[in-house]
Formats: sequence, C-alpha cells, structure tokens
Amino acid sequence: MHAITNSGWIEVVTGSMFSGKTEELLRRLRRAEIAGQEVAVFTPALDDRYGAEFVGSHDGRRWEASAIDPETDLEGVFDELNGEQVVAFDEANFFGASLVACCERLAADGRRVIVSGTDQTFRGEPFEPLPQLIAVAEYVEKFRAICAVCGEPATRNQRLVDGEPAHVDDPTILVGAEESYEARCRHCHTLRTE
Repeated sequence: MHAITNSGWIEVVTGSMFSGKTEELLRRLRRAEIAGQEVAVFTPALDDRYGAEFVGSHDGRRWEASAIDPETDLEGVFDELNGEQVVAFDEANFFGASLVACCERLAADGRRVIVSGTDQTFRGEPFEPLPQLIAVAEYVEKFRAICAVCGEPATRNQRLVDGEPAHVDDPTILVGAEESYEARCRHCHTLRTE
C-alpha cells in the first residue's frame, strides 16, 4: 500500500515469451514474502505446463497458485482472499477483459496487484487484456528475450508448427513452450499466409 494515499496499485510485467516475465513475477513474490506480506497467486486453469496449481518458469522455479477459469471465475478471486496484501496473476493474456476490472477493484481495496503476461499474439498484434492493464497500471516493465534466429533483442512470439511459422489464421491461444514457440525480433518474425 502506498504510504501517503493508503492506496493499492497495479504492476504489469510483460514482454515476449522466454523474456523472464514469470521469473520476475516469482522474484517479486519472494520479496513480498520476505517482507512478511501475505500473497495470493492465481493462474488460468488452461495453462497446466508446470502443474495444475502452480505458476512456473522455464527455468524450473514454481509457486503454488489457485487455478481458475479465466473467463468465469474472476469473482471467485475475492472469495478466496483472506487478507492477502499482494495478489498476483500469471499468464494474464489467457484472461478476458474482466481481469482489468478485477485488478482495478483489488488495487482500490488497497492491495498490490502484480500481473504478468505476453503483450503480443503470435501475429505481433496486441494481446488483450494486457494493453488495457498497461494503460491503468502504476508500474509497467517490458522484458525482452534473445531472438532465436539472429541474437538481437526479441519482442515477438514466433509460433512454430512442425518447425515452420504458423499460419496467420491459426487460433490465437495455444498453450506451449519451446516445442511451439521461439522468441524473435521484429525482422526475423514471420507468418505463413498461404
């Protein structure tokens, strides 16, 4: 809580896949815990790459979390809270627009809200609700990965299907990691259109 205004706030950690977003989220949660703050963490139920009830990073770190349906269970977040000062959401890009109102309400209630997620689809388009969260957040940090092709800073998510770029008309959401995605720079990012 901000000391002068006694208000909460929203922090957004964003960037491409493999840029360290979840590692940063976990670092912030560890620091909050060291400071004696109670923490509640939520993850979308459709992302079970690191276990159904964990937030995990590609380097193997994990944190226990409540898995919720990203479209229908956001009201349930308030039922699960028991005085926690810090509330975190991982993979915010899998949630709908209602996540913005949920985060706003949590911050208005005096909580520190930490949200992580990728801000672009595999097409390089804004990945809602991250742009909206970035607009209302007090703190925003954008991370970059390393382009898997040329080694430059990467800000794009390259989806691969059998080692080739995905088709522009493929579904937006596909849960995956190294088997389905690479980090790419603007120059090396491509889409299949035929």
